Amino acid sequence: MKRIVLVFGLISGVIISAFMATSMAIVGCSGGTPYGPMSMVIGYTAMLIAFSFIFVGIKSYRDKHLGGAMTFGQGTQTGLLIAAIAATLYVITWSIEYHFFMPDFMDTYSQHMITEAQNSGKSATEIAAEVKQMEDMKEMYKNPFWFILFTYMEILPIGIIVALISAAILKKKPKEPKEVMA
Repeated sequence: MKRIVLVFGLISGVIISAFMATSMAIVGCSGGTPYGPMSMVIGYTAMLIAFSFIFVGIKSYRDKHLGGAMTFGQGTQTGLLIAAIAATLYVITWSIEYHFFMPDFMDTYSQHMITEAQNSGKSATEIAAEVKQMEDMKEMYKNPFWFILFTYMEILPIGIIVALISAAILKKKPKEPKEVMA
């Protein structure tokens, strides 16, 4: 199982990390804003594509190492480990990209969110609350613990959902031996 988890976790992690790094670089170089609804749709679609390797990894483990039979628990364990490896690569990639190439990301992001709140017709009190929330988030993002936690929270829930769905689809009881009548 270790080899399958490692191989499929790395494949999934490299795909999502490469996509994220490339898309952020393209948006950053073009002067665009990576915060709109379309960027979220593209980002989560990329996560689902990358996490499709959870399904492939669970199926491979079931068919090659478990004789074609697998419990929901075995599939879930395999899928969660693949998701954890992929998410860890994503966190490492974002850490490098953020700290070395986009150190002003939180300033730009918080300004975008505040502008969105102002343009949405929110009251002065609601805008002030938005500003406070963004300032608190920027401060938390400076702490490595919160930085890592926020980044995992961005990707890992999708991996967990894909792992659970894949395990449910791929669970399979062992074939019952047929009784031979004499």
